[in-house]
Amino acid sequence: MRSIWNGAVSFGLVSIPVKLMNATESHAVSFRQIHTEDGGRIRYRKVCELEDREVGQDEIGKAYEDADGSMIPITDEDLAQLPVPTARTIEIVAFVPEERVDPLQMGSAYYLAASGAPAAKPYTLLREALGRSNRVAIAKFALRGRERLGMLRVTGDAIAMHSLLWPDEVRAPEGIAHDAGVTVRDRELDLADALMDTLGEIDLDDLHDEYREALEEVIAAKAAGEAPPATPEAAPPGKVLDLMAALENSVRAARQSRGGEEGAGPAEEAEAEVRTLPRRGTSSRRTPKETGGKKSTSTAAKKTAAKKTSARKTSVKEPAAKEPAAQKAQARKTETRKTETRKTGTQAAERQQPETRKTETRKTETRKTEAKKATASATGKPATKSARSAKSSAPKSTARKAASRTRSA
Repeated sequence: MRSIWNGAVSFGLVSIPVKLMNATESHAVSFRQIHTEDGGRIRYRKVCELEDREVGQDEIGKAYEDADGSMIPITDEDLAQLPVPTARTIEIVAFVPEERVDPLQMGSAYYLAASGAPAAKPYTLLREALGRSNRVAIAKFALRGRERLGMLRVTGDAIAMHSLLWPDEVRAPEGIAHDAGVTVRDRELDLADALMDTLGEIDLDDLHDEYREALEEVIAAKAAGEAPPATPEAAPPGKVLDLMAALENSVRAARQSRGGEEGAGPAEEAEAEVRTLPRRGTSSRRTPKETGGKKSTSTAAKKTAAKKTSARKTSVKEPAAKEPAAQKAQARKTETRKTETRKTGTQAAERQQPETRKTETRKTETRKTEAKKATASATGKPATKSARSAKSSAPKSTARKAASRTRSA
């Protein structure tokens, strides 16, 4: 690696001489511009507008264009004398958890290498301190004519630095998501989770640039005077009419691509057949035609009964696994409620029976008493046993008094 910047990391009062090197490289295939008629190379030449001639790199400097179009020259000495401490120093200003840094701010990545043997110990000290604290260092530094924000973190045995955008350089995502009035059901979230679990994880080292490989094959074939490889036909994109169906098909395709079996999962349950039963009393029920009197009516009734019986048998023979779990649970709840209602009614009836019997007995006795009173008033006979006994005992006492008088005489 070749260093692109030399300076020092300022860690409090500790200064660590370091070299800055690019941590990434591009493998993209680059092209040149040519003249399509004769294949001649198209080049951009740097020409001075005042002298109308091409100038070399050593004659080119920097300048700032003012609002009126005038040029204000800026030399390297002017930039070196800027009153900022980060001209040749990476100044650490804070240590924060890595989660505090928005990935949208991260830009180019660099490696920091200790510059010489004296810098080895403070470099190792900073690396170990960062690793043990599980935090990253936020720093300021100047590179390519501007001050930048950076994040230092430990990667392996080295310290890496990512250039960060300033917070005001990141746009707010206003008006991006159009989710007003959109409701996501739990079933859809379950299928999305199943799809993510089926796709699983992947080793990032196994990923490669297929476009670059195909482009290199085309270049090699044309260089050898051969026809470029045929382009495979792309499958037509399917129209997603139902989000649930698209998720189920995605889960099934992911399982097949992974070589696994389609076990009984969320996608399997979603494929259960759901039939809507006709409502009672609707106009869809047909009445038999009375063309042949009673015989035709009875024949139609028999056919209707046979159809109902066969429908019941068919519904019984259907496997219970095809019934949705929600309908099963609802049916169980309904049966439980009916059973509890029957028990409550029975218990109430049992509690009311003794009271009812007592009331009926009282009513019967009252009717009998009123009937006896009415009969006694109509015939003049005593209505009760005590009255009759009183009347029967009266003649007997009179006879006894008469007999006693006779004896005394």
